[in-house]
Amino acid sequence: MKKTLSLAAAMALSAFASGAVAQSFPESPITWVVNWPAGGGQDTTSRLVADRLSDVLGVPVVVENYDGAGGLTGMRELANADPDGYTIGMLGSSSIIQQYTTDEPVMMDQLQVLSFFGPDPGALTVGADTPYETLDDYVAAVKEAPGDVPNGNDPPGGASYISAAIMESSLGLELNKIPYAGYAPTVTALLGGEVQSATVPLPQVLEHAASGDVRILGVMAGSPHFLAPDVPTFAAQGYDVLAGDFRAVVGPAGMPADVAATLSEALVEVLSSAEFVEAANAAGYMIEPLGAEEATARIEAFDAQVYPVLEAAELVTNPK
Repeated sequence: MKKTLSLAAAMALSAFASGAVAQSFPESPITWVVNWPAGGGQDTTSRLVADRLSDVLGVPVVVENYDGAGGLTGMRELANADPDGYTIGMLGSSSIIQQYTTDEPVMMDQLQVLSFFGPDPGALTVGADTPYETLDDYVAAVKEAPGDVPNGNDPPGGASYISAAIMESSLGLELNKIPYAGYAPTVTALLGGEVQSATVPLPQVLEHAASGDVRILGVMAGSPHFLAPDVPTFAAQGYDVLAGDFRAVVGPAGMPADVAATLSEALVEVLSSAEFVEAANAAGYMIEPLGAEEATARIEAFDAQVYPVLEAAELVTNPK
């Protein structure tokens, strides 16, 4: 005689099966995609998280760097990966911007947000051998010679490019924006005198400021950076400029809900730990650990903020 399961038994079996799936993840190494070269902020922060995430999940988390196309090569690798939870990575504000400034972008609906790492406000830094002692000096010089002062930044659409563009728009300036493939080569160019200024986040230049090789003229944030409380904000100097980067952890869209939840919870656990916050702060990074829902809301808010800036700068080639 054929036996049938009761509804209660069927539900219990289903719950058991679902739990077994959740408990089985992860069973093998996870790949962490970094969409910028080694040595920059995205690489450093990714390795900080990946190392500790490996301990929490109990499997290796292997970092792989992808260079090219202003970060798009790595984002395409991430978006096209199997949505099984075994490929994740970190994006910054440039990935949001590129949705509208490139012909074949990776759109946010191709990705699934897992957590928010933290903000990374921009700063204006000049070489020690330049004549700019203050932000006032710099603004006056750029206004006197529009388009002549070379500023190091990301390629068009990158975070430090947008910081420069926001500064230009807010202050009525015109820079000679020189693109480099990431923060590390931008700072190298500043140190070597290829450019007179750079608009990378403050942690990228802090050690060079301490050694006297550069001067940080202002931070593009609402309050001073915890690593350099004596560096005034633009606002404190009479200039209304807020700009910078942020970082969030994502995977390809379509991940099973239990797998995404496991990753999100593990990431928040890592980012919230006192040991991690201390290590990240020591490396110069602000931490604001958020789960998937809150992280998604932060990214959507940035999207709404930056799109008009891109339109005003005539950078939009792929409109909403």
